[in-house]
Amino acid sequence: RDRHKFSLLSRMRVGVVRFLPLLLAASAQAWSTPLLGLRGQSPSKLGRVGAAFLLPRARAASSTSTCTTMSLTSVKEFIDTTNEGYEKVHRSFEEQFWGTKMALSNGTPLADGKGPATYSTDELTRTKLEMEAFLADSGKLEKTREFLAQKDELSDEQMKTLKIFERTFGCYIMESDVARDKREESMKLEGSLESKRNTMKLGAQTKDGFAEMSSVGLRNKMRTSPDESERKACYEGLRAIGPFVVANGFVEVVKARNAMAKALGYLDYYDYKVTQAEGFNKQRLFEILDTLEMGTRDLMNNAREQLAASKGASALEPWNTGYLMAGDLTKRMDPYFPFEKSVEMWGRSFGKLGISYKDATMDLDLLDRKNKYSNGFCHWPQPAWKKSDGTWQPATTHFTSLADPSAVGSGHTALTTLMHEAGHAAHFANIQQSSPLFAQERAPTSVAYAELQSMFLDSLVGDAAWRGRYARDRKGQPISWDLHKEDIESTHPYKVNALRAMLSVPYFEKALYELPEEQVTPEKIASLADEIEIKIQGGFCPRPLLSVPHLLSDEASCYYHGYVLAEMAVHQTREHFLATEGYIVDNPKVGPALESAYWQPGNSAAFLDLVHAFTGKPLTGDPWVKELSTTVEQLKASEKKDYDAAVAKAHPAQEEGAGTVDLQMRVRFVDGDKVIADTASTGDDFIKACGIFEKYVTERFPTAA
Repeated sequence: RDRHKFSLLSRMRVGVVRFLPLLLAASAQAWSTPLLGLRGQSPSKLGRVGAAFLLPRARAASSTSTCTTMSLTSVKEFIDTTNEGYEKVHRSFEEQFWGTKMALSNGTPLADGKGPATYSTDELTRTKLEMEAFLADSGKLEKTREFLAQKDELSDEQMKTLKIFERTFGCYIMESDVARDKREESMKLEGSLESKRNTMKLGAQTKDGFAEMSSVGLRNKMRTSPDESERKACYEGLRAIGPFVVANGFVEVVKARNAMAKALGYLDYYDYKVTQAEGFNKQRLFEILDTLEMGTRDLMNNAREQLAASKGASALEPWNTGYLMAGDLTKRMDPYFPFEKSVEMWGRSFGKLGISYKDATMDLDLLDRKNKYSNGFCHWPQPAWKKSDGTWQPATTHFTSLADPSAVGSGHTALTTLMHEAGHAAHFANIQQSSPLFAQERAPTSVAYAELQSMFLDSLVGDAAWRGRYARDRKGQPISWDLHKEDIESTHPYKVNALRAMLSVPYFEKALYELPEEQVTPEKIASLADEIEIKIQGGFCPRPLLSVPHLLSDEASCYYHGYVLAEMAVHQTREHFLATEGYIVDNPKVGPALESAYWQPGNSAAFLDLVHAFTGKPLTGDPWVKELSTTVEQLKASEKKDYDAAVAKAHPAQEEGAGTVDLQMRVRFVDGDKVIADTASTGDDFIKACGIFEKYVTERFPTAA
């Protein structure tokens, strides 16, 4: 369904989750690369996102071990000390991550009232190195293995916790001095590049002069402006990101990353990242991706031919594609996705699905502003976990998007992003294991595992069953069937291009890190990006590859394949729910089922095993290809039934019990340093807090309402 998100993701971490994509409108999704994420750098955040993966292959004895647990006689003491130590270094890094990405003023507290005195890229680098040093301490790994050797004396819970210690520490310990040096070098280079990129003067040279816009603003204008010269100027603005990054350190970053990975015995940096994150190597990954690439190549070519035949050859120009597919439709659908109502509709929808956040605290920073990181993501300064004394430590979550409420399409983008990043947040808030290491988005957490959760939930925004309930104008009227039908007709034939856009990022990074070092030059990188766009997408893409933020961050780089694997699992999971439950939207069994099957285990189980166990089938792309092959008429027939059933129900805000939405968490809506609304100040009334947010948005952006 209209699932892809182009957030502008990134943290790409899952939390990176951080770096997954702020999702774009459905029509644009068919042609743009998804960006939401964990850190998005998601995606997941998450992207970042994506996720931070520092995972060296081999361990080595460290002469500078900082482990202080070697004298402890009790496994309980060792586990408790390690958990507490990780929490501390994790927190310090994540505070800096959020503060620098959001351009917060020094001293601004985070969601739970805590925070450092200073936010800076220097502190970001220092705290990240401190966290990695903690995880790469060979003394901790040695002690873990000593305890594991005494398995007859361990409880099942202790055994499980020590095994995640072993897996995690084993990912981070580098036996090579060269690798460690190159790792540190690449991180410093990344910090410098990111700082320059965040202050880059980005925009479009229009007939009225230079108009400064974020990358999200440029993409949105390119999708909706009726002026082709303006759309082309926006595309050229996005293209300008590539020359900027290759001239400001990206070349050196690529070389340092590859040198580190090769010093550890990997083929290259991509091989290193995928092996650490997914548990299988680059060769195996691209065997899977090659099947999708070859299996959908003819569908892509047919879609391009159909678009050119129906809209003219100029429709294939990257600045025209999105607009000619649905620019006018986006405008006509816009009233049914009012931005100021997006948080309320997200909360109501998740509440009806039975989703709980287990007493988490959350900050949502949703509005675009100057110097803010140019991608949506979700991350967790405080992981959720069960302490050894039985107490529950809830998560502290932050997530962000780059909404401009005055821009056409911003409400749809915001809703999709909310569903995506809030999906990441629900997942990580519900991991119920005995260490925070089970609930962090870096290795050994699978990128695909993290992104599955968010992408499954944001997929609902394209369903007639969801739109008939929650896509409503400011008077409360639902979107018409005619508009939804037109959306199907204008986007479904081209959805294969969303898959191809997703594939282009991993294929580019694969080719990039396979370049001989002497060929890693600004000119070669730029030409390679163009070659991959043409090969994988059939022509230049509305979102130039070198404008994708995931590429720049260690946490989100070589991460995008996770979206492809996750999308396969999304279709398989949807197919399972529809076969067993008959429906997904507003089904109160969905949240508990996801919690039990996918969320609670955290990274204690493998992604492929979890999908197989829940759906009863090994992961396959068949359900995805089946949907792409469904005819427009077949899809309209099934969607019409779902739409009619949805609009026959009462307005979500008028049905019984509508005055209360209990997601079991504290929510703060913020705008940088400013706290807009806080459920702690509204008597835990989520709907009242949403009303305060709505008032703030309409007053700050009066033309949007």
